[in-house]
Amino acid sequence: MPRQQTPGGVDRSRLRSAAAGLTSLAALAAMSLVAGPAVAVPGSGPCALSRTSAHHSLGLDTWNAAYPKPERTLNAVMVFLSFPDHRTTLTPGELTRDYFPATSNFFERASYGRFRLVPHPQEHWIRMPKPSAAYGIQRDWAPEKRAAYLRDAVASADPEVDFSKYDVVYFVADPDAPGVDSDATKVVNFDRPLVADGTELRRIVTVFEQHPPDRNVLAHETGHVFDLPDLYHRPSDGKGDWDTYVGDWDVMGSQFGMSPDLFAWHKWKLGWLDASQVDCVQSGSSLHTLQPLAEAPPPGGTGGTRLAVVRTGAGSAIAIEARGSAGNDGDTCTEGVLVYRVRNGAASGGGPIEVLDAHPNSEACWDRSVYPPLADAPLEVGETFTVPGERITIEVADRTQSGAYTVKITT
Repeated sequence: MPRQQTPGGVDRSRLRSAAAGLTSLAALAAMSLVAGPAVAVPGSGPCALSRTSAHHSLGLDTWNAAYPKPERTLNAVMVFLSFPDHRTTLTPGELTRDYFPATSNFFERASYGRFRLVPHPQEHWIRMPKPSAAYGIQRDWAPEKRAAYLRDAVASADPEVDFSKYDVVYFVADPDAPGVDSDATKVVNFDRPLVADGTELRRIVTVFEQHPPDRNVLAHETGHVFDLPDLYHRPSDGKGDWDTYVGDWDVMGSQFGMSPDLFAWHKWKLGWLDASQVDCVQSGSSLHTLQPLAEAPPPGGTGGTRLAVVRTGAGSAIAIEARGSAGNDGDTCTEGVLVYRVRNGAASGGGPIEVLDAHPNSEACWDRSVYPPLADAPLEVGETFTVPGERITIEVADRTQSGAYTVKITT
């Protein structure tokens, strides 16, 4: 989970400073990797990359059945954990309101109403058997201490929580306990699941956020529960910029992003876009009408085309989508047609998606962007962009009265 947020002031005319070098780092927010049986995805089409063994692979011809697919209502339990070394002054109700209904609303908007996340918060604290400091809680947590924490949490909660009723589990620690580190919030995956109430717990979201928490942090972590990868770049020395891959575009990149709606590629993977909403671009020139991604479809409508895809190889593709200032993207500072590269073999944290900057010599929104160099990445009407290293040209020809973009793609 990234923590860096870029301050500054808006200046679209300034020349871009050199970006930090990209280092491929598979930063896995997991105790161990979980592989599951493949489930065929109907209508994925010839532009759908194949799922690989990479952690949270963005191939989407099959679904990893080890993860719940958010195409229906899923129930989430929130268990609140206190420690003997701190007497908390907060209530479970206060912490619940930190995350809900905001997280449920985020996913309902992102899925166009196709998915509902229903929280079931417990009404009182459950006491852990050891002081908070005994678990060594921190971002890069020692696996044996993390395992001990989770074993104690499940054992302490089991007498009061029927885990068989829930699809998602959140363990929320007392944020004011002395041994709690907010940077340790993450999803833990188990190679060998814990068992409670006859149910195998294969992943648990461990929440250590301060009160109030970072914006959209639980939406980011819940995305991992649905097999979505981290899109940020974690510098090997811990000192570089975390947001060079996607900037503000997608909550899996940064919980602070101005445009946190999930990429259309992610929505396609999760089943929120069907084949009729994805244009698979063949050779030659073609026109495409792209509806802004975050806009809700009209009542009874499908919402039109939301994604155009050009395959560039066995494991890569160029994705084109329109981004506007609606829904989850209501705080965006730029609108237009966004272009990005998708790689199915890149693991979580290793750059599975990289936004391609249509304006490499400028930046925008210094006052609130997590990475101003990519804040003005989208193409505007009348602009043309040639994908570096590919024979693909994208021209934004027009914007209709309804807000859709007419895009000419030549390959």
